[in-house]
Order: sequence, then C-alpha cells, then structure tokens
Amino acid sequence: MDDHRPDPEVEEERLAAVRRYDVLDTPPDGAFERLTALAAKHFDVPIAIVSIVDSDRIWFKSHHGIDVDEIDRDPGLCASAVMQDHPWVVEDAAADPRTIANPLVAGELGLRFYAGAPLTTRDGHGLGTLCVIDQEPREFTAEQADTLADMAAIVMDELELRLAARQTVEHELGLREQAERMARTLQESLLPPSLPEIPGADIAAFYRPAAADVVGGDFYDVFQTDAGCVATVGDVSGKGPAAAAVTALARHTLRSATLSAQSPADALTTLNRAMFIGHPGTEVEAFCTVLLVWVERSGTGLGLTVASAGHLPALVLHEDGSTSWLEASGPPVGWYPDAVFRLGSGRLTRGESLVLLTDGITEARTPSGMLGSEGLARGLAGLASDAPASTIVGAIAALLAADGVDVTDDAAALVIKAL
Repeated sequence: MDDHRPDPEVEEERLAAVRRYDVLDTPPDGAFERLTALAAKHFDVPIAIVSIVDSDRIWFKSHHGIDVDEIDRDPGLCASAVMQDHPWVVEDAAADPRTIANPLVAGELGLRFYAGAPLTTRDGHGLGTLCVIDQEPREFTAEQADTLADMAAIVMDELELRLAARQTVEHELGLREQAERMARTLQESLLPPSLPEIPGADIAAFYRPAAADVVGGDFYDVFQTDAGCVATVGDVSGKGPAAAAVTALARHTLRSATLSAQSPADALTTLNRAMFIGHPGTEVEAFCTVLLVWVERSGTGLGLTVASAGHLPALVLHEDGSTSWLEASGPPVGWYPDAVFRLGSGRLTRGESLVLLTDGITEARTPSGMLGSEGLARGLAGLASDAPASTIVGAIAALLAADGVDVTDDAAALVIKAL
C-alpha cells in the first residue's frame, strides 16, 4: 500500500475545506446516486462511490453496488487518491505494491481494480473521490481516466452549487438579522425609553411591529406635566426610514408644542403646520393620524381633554365592566394646511382605564372577521376594576396572539388607569 502521508499543515487546510462544504453525514441524495449509477454503468463495474475523506474515516456520500456507509481512513485507497491531481488507478491490486497488503484487497471484498478521480475544490483542496471498483483486474485507458475525471468534476460542480446556495442563504439571513437589528434600534429610538411615574395613575404600553426588519409607522408617547401627563398615540403613513422621520417629527413637535399650547387641539395645529414646512405645493408627501390626550389630576380621578387628527377614539373601561369611547374630531395632520381640530373631554374615576390604540389592533383578522373596535371592547370588558394597566396591555397582546388571528400592521396601545 502507499506509505505516503500528507503534510500536516496541508492536511489541516484540506480538512477545513471538507468542513466548509458541510457534506459529511448528510442524507442520501438523488443527484449523487444517479452519478454513481451512471459511472458504474459507463465503466461496466459493479461498484462506484462518491467518497469524502475525513480525518479518521472515509465516508460515502453515495455508494452503488456496496452496502457500506464508511470505512476507516487507514488503510484506504481514497485517502491516497485524494492527494493526487489526476485519477489514481490500480489495475491489479493483488500485484500492485501500493495495495497488495490492503485489507480491501486481501480481505472479504477481494478488490482487484480501483480508479479514483479526486474531487478538487476551486482552491485546490481534495475533498474525496469519485471511484469505480471491480473484483477482477482490468485495464484502464487514458481516455477512460479522462472521462472519470470529467465525472468527478460534475460531482464537484454539484458540491460547489450547494455550497454557493448555502452561502447565499446565510448571507441573506445575515442581511436580514442586520436589518432587524437596525430596525429595532431605530424603532426603540422613536419610543419613550421608559414610562413616567405619574401620581394618581398607572401606565403601561404595548408595541408590536408588523415586521421585524422594517421600522413601523405607529408610535406612542407619554410624559409628565405639572398637572398630570400628556399621552399620545399615532400612525404615520408608510414604513421604513421615511416614516421614522415623520414619527420623530410628530413626537418631538408635540412635546415642544405642549409647553406653550393652550389645549391639545393647539398642539395638533402646530404639528400640522410643521408637516407642511418644506412642502408648499398641494401634494401631500406624508401624513399621520394622532390622538392627543391631556390628563390632569382632579379630585379622586383624572380629567381628560382629547384632540384627534383622524385617529381612532380612546376606549374607556369603566369600573362596572362596561366600556365607552372618548372621541374628538379633526383630519389627519398633513392633509390640510388650515385643518381645525375640535376637543373632546371625559373623566376617569378610580379603577377606570383609558386605552389609546392604533388601527393595527382593530384591523387584526380573526377567524370570524376583523377584530374591530367592538371586538376589542368585548375582549377587555370583563377585566376586573382592580386589574393594573399591565394586565390590560397583556389582554390586548393576548387578543392579537390568539390562534387564527393575523396581524398585518403595526400595533400600539397605551393604557392609563386612575388609581
């Protein structure tokens, strides 16, 4: 048998290439099965194998005419063939000094003829062989050796194709993960980092983007004032960076406008003007719906003043389990330069809650149709009056996560409970 041993450094690089192609111990594959069957038929031999030479074994990716999945690497004919740059041929193994003592020759198999063409990667590493085997000696011409090498190249082309496909998928996954990280970071920057502690109120929020790799158009915000707090939810047209820019404009403009505005309607008017800065024509390039609520401590409850820019009304959960809607009127900001926003008002007594939400919640598809405002109200109506705001938020999340429910848009909710 051949006593040559590969250089350890070269062998380490070769084994790294074997790992790169990730073919070891993979299940049977029709493409390789057809190739070994074709090789056996073409060369009129009983056995044909696609082998991969591992560190301590020779594993058969495909084997025709023999029911063996692997053999020890030493001694092994493929381990010798893989170190060549051309087909390695033994016409009579019982008389060839390279193989006369090989157990495959002297043992039960009784191998007499072996021809193996190396499976060589584009960077010159031998992964294994396409080999043909017979139990009778035979001649093997140079033309046959060239044909075997061509067939081995086809095997290698198939391995290269699969490697390229896997690398493409891994690259796409990497890009998606990167996009999701960037979207998550940007999304987090558009939401308040934490909810304030407001005397007399319990506050919780919920946000669910429609897609992990795209910045959503919904937002919520809440911040403390001398009298209580200001709460808002909004829905910006579009997705991605453009929507993120409008979201940032809306949040920060509303925060600034509240400092000098006489009412939430005045704050929306300021935001509407800001939306048209830089867009003097009649075409509207961006708009958003907003619900803005000023919350003030009042006796044993919370007084509410609300203004709406084309947004869903707020849902009020009463202490007796019933529900109602806190409404106001006005068009989305960014539609009309001279838009007028009209106020609404209400009050929360102890144990009652205000739910500000976006239409990603009400437009969720259930097995019986759209969830809708009334479906949401029914889903929350049975909550106990002592349930904290976080429980209400959890109930909304559970409605959207129920079996058969399909949420196709961003969803946001902000809950304020009077203590």
